[in-house]
Formats: sequence, C-alpha cells, structure tokens
Amino acid sequence: MLYNVLLRLWNESVQAVDSKDWEGALAKLEQISEPTSRTLFNAAMVHLALGQLGLALRSLDFTIAKDERLAVAFFQRAAVMMQVDRLEEALSDCIWAQKHMRENVVIDYRQLGLRYKLYSWQVLYNASAVYCRMGQWEQAMSTLLSATQERGQGRGGSIEAAFTSIERKEVLEPLMVPEGSVFRPRKQEIDQLQQRDFLGKAKVISSMIPNDDFGGFEPLRQQKPGFYEPKTDGPQGSRYMRARTPYLARGPGQLTVPGGAMVFLFGEEDRDGMINVFHDGQSGLLPVSILEPADIKKSKSKKDKQHLLSGIPLPPELEPPSRPQTRPLSRAPPRVSRSSDTPPPSYMTATHTPPAASGPPRYTANAASSQQAGSPPEAEVGSVVVKVHYTYNIALSVPLDTPYEDLKERIAEKVGQSAAQLRLRHKKHGSRVLTPLPGEVEPGHTVQEVSEAGRATLWCQMEDPLANRTILYQMVALYDYAAQGPEDLEFSEGDTIDILGEVNEEWLEGHCAGSIGIFPCCFVYRENSS
Repeated sequence: MLYNVLLRLWNESVQAVDSKDWEGALAKLEQISEPTSRTLFNAAMVHLALGQLGLALRSLDFTIAKDERLAVAFFQRAAVMMQVDRLEEALSDCIWAQKHMRENVVIDYRQLGLRYKLYSWQVLYNASAVYCRMGQWEQAMSTLLSATQERGQGRGGSIEAAFTSIERKEVLEPLMVPEGSVFRPRKQEIDQLQQRDFLGKAKVISSMIPNDDFGGFEPLRQQKPGFYEPKTDGPQGSRYMRARTPYLARGPGQLTVPGGAMVFLFGEEDRDGMINVFHDGQSGLLPVSILEPADIKKSKSKKDKQHLLSGIPLPPELEPPSRPQTRPLSRAPPRVSRSSDTPPPSYMTATHTPPAASGPPRYTANAASSQQAGSPPEAEVGSVVVKVHYTYNIALSVPLDTPYEDLKERIAEKVGQSAAQLRLRHKKHGSRVLTPLPGEVEPGHTVQEVSEAGRATLWCQMEDPLANRTILYQMVALYDYAAQGPEDLEFSEGDTIDILGEVNEEWLEGHCAGSIGIFPCCFVYRENSS
C-alpha cells in the first residue's frame, strides 16, 4: 500500500474521530490494507466508543502483535480485560505494561502522535483494581501502597479515594486512555499530500506568431493545412498584402519580390517606411508604398490553396509513403560451411565428388556443444568421456587405455595450468568422499579403472608443491570448516587433506588446495592406515 494513501485514510479517520463520527472513522480505518500498530490502536479506541468490547480487544491484540513494546497498548488491553472478566490476562498485561515502561516514571506519546502521558502509578493502580476483582484485598492494598511511592500528576485524589474503597472492600474502576485520544499523523506529512505547482503557469512573452495567446506545457497545437491567419481586432482586416510593382533589394535585410507577389505583414512600419514581411518562406523588409491590400477568398479545394506561394508555411499534410509491397522471393539455397582446406567453388569442377570419410568422427568438447540440449553426449567405442569439475566444467574424450599421466597432461592443457600443480580425485560408487586416483600414488593405472558405462567424473584441484615438508598421512573432511583465524585451514566436505603434523590431541596441521594451516581433528577422519 502506498504511504500517501495510508496517510490520507489515517488523516480522514482522525478527522472523523474529532467530529464523533465513529462509524465513518471505522470505515476509513478498514480501508487501510496494511495497517500499522498506531492505526490498529485507533480502531480499538473507535470500537470502545461504540461499546464493542470484543472487537476492541481483537484490535488491541493486533496492535501488540505489530509492536510488542507499546506499553500504552498493554495498559489499555488490561482495562478491557477487566471489563470482560478475564482477570488473569488483565494482571499479565499490567505486568507487561510496567516492564515496557523501562523504569520510567512517565512516557509521553506526543512524539508518536498520541496526546497522552502514561504514568507508572496508573499501571500499578490498574493492577490493584485487578486484585480487588479477584478478592485479594491485602495484595490490592500492597500494590496501591507501591503506587503512592511513584511520582506523577493527578495521583493524589485518585489514590486517597482508592484506599477508602479498598478498606470498604469496594471494587476499583480501571483507568483507561480517554475517549477520542488517538494516534495522529505528522502535520508535515499531511501538508505534503496536497499537490503543489512548483513551476507555475507559462506566460507568452514573445512569439513569432501575431496575437499568440497560447501558454502551457502541453504538446504543440494541431494546425490546419494552409497558411496561418492570425486573429484581427476590429476593422484591421487581413495582414496579407500584394506588391503592386516589382522590388529589387537595395540593402541588407531587404527582399526581392516580383510584381503581384503576395506577402504577409509581420511587424509594424518603421520610421524609414519599411515593414517586415514574409514571402516564399523568407523574412525581409519591403517599402510600405508598394503594398496594397489583397483580397483572399477562402476556398475548400486544395488546388486553390497550393497556388499561394507566400505567407507563413505550415507543416505539410502529406502522409509518409507506405512500405512497398515486396514480392515473395524464391528460397535461397542453404549456405555450406567450408573448412580452410576446401577450395572455393570457382576452382572446383562440375564433376568433382567429395571424398569419402575415412572413419567415424571423434568426440570432442566442441562437438558436445553442438548437440541438442538435454541429450547426453555419446562416446565412441573404445573411448571414455571424462567430465572434470574445476572452477568450470570441461569434458574430453580419451581412449580407455589412457594412463593417468597422459590424462593429467591433457587436463592441464585445457585449464592452462602445470600438471605438477594439479591433483585428480574421484568418488567411489555409493560414496560422497573424494579419494585420490590410484595413478597418483602408483604408476601404470589407466582411466578405465574409474569409468562406468563409458563415462568418468573427476574433480581437479590446484595444489602448490610442499617444500621441505613431509606428508605423514591423508585424511578426508567430514564437514565444511570455515577458518576462524589467519592460521586456520579452510576446507569443504569431502576434501582430501595432507597431514603435516599433530599440534595436540585435538588439533592437526594440514595442507589442502594450496593452503597450510591448523584445524580440529574432529572435522576429518582416516579411512585406512596406509
């Protein structure tokens, strides 16, 4: 819900409360789709004014759900609870109201828009009223004595009358927020709801068009085809004139016009007897002595208008040409992509036949990208498709008998790193642990040992060579471990960690992914002792 809409409805409901129009105020508050704690409190006050205790209690519940630290809401709900004989809940609300007073003697809610001050002695007074209704007169007297120790305005007469009532075992009436006291929006925000004209209205100061009274920021006005005829006052008549004789320009700013040419006066006669006119789209000076009034008869036909070549030209009324109708062309033959070894067609004879394929095409990573999306790549017979997880994923096809050393060289060439800094790992069937390839320890192993159904998935990690350090054994990470300090070793679940030393019974020093550091030994485990 827009905030300005919320402010407008909130302000209208407050105005209805001021005029005692409770139904109208409630109707405005119900139109707020996303009410706040303050508007919900206002709705509870309106329900109380209408005598609807159940609905008022429901609105106060929503108010406290929106703002759990609004002490005045707990104070008001405790008073309503006493009126519906829910004494245990009323006592609980008094305790919460006293807690949210935060050891303050008074809370002034005027900063939030409520013209009301809640004193701590008022909360204790209501708690005493609850004990009176429960029949616990000694507890009520003790609570009322605590209220006398609190400072605040207006407690003198109320406290003395309450002591007298308790001695007579008369039930105390609860204190409440006065009727009509509601949260009000800020005046500065309400003033900003009114639209303001910061720019003002435009006023024509100077215009090339005579008698122009147009002003504003709307788009340009539509003009009728033809020549512009300004409005004239009184018997001035038309400002179209005709040159009786030809005139040749004799100075700067003057026009050359033939005899009988029609011109449009633009301006007033100067002291030299010259006047500014428009003729054939050009502006210049002509002597007034050679001009005579022209009688222009308005005609509805376009031909009669087009023969007038003088005056102020207006935008043409011709419409832009429509798109030409294109003929359906014959379908072009498909383009044939040729490799660099294929000669152009001009060098090929008509009887040239393409050579037969020497064998089935080999599967490569580029060929995999040309396959349709969703269809898995197929490996040729005698080869295996290896998918490698690096900082990005790569795929390559290698023969089944490829040694690990050759496979690592090809992967290193793909990722642009040195083979000595790469370590390959795989997951055994049914396991989530990354284990080193057998070829990392013993030479002579091939990729066929980790392939299944012509496929193999490997994980490639960057490793920095360890200088002057001995690897005692290797362990596998059970969980992710985030470094808590600069000396810690960070790793992920399933990573293989080279153990370099034992710090104590609970911490180890290890190496993983090019980093050396310490880590808790409970985050890793050792599969075997080899």
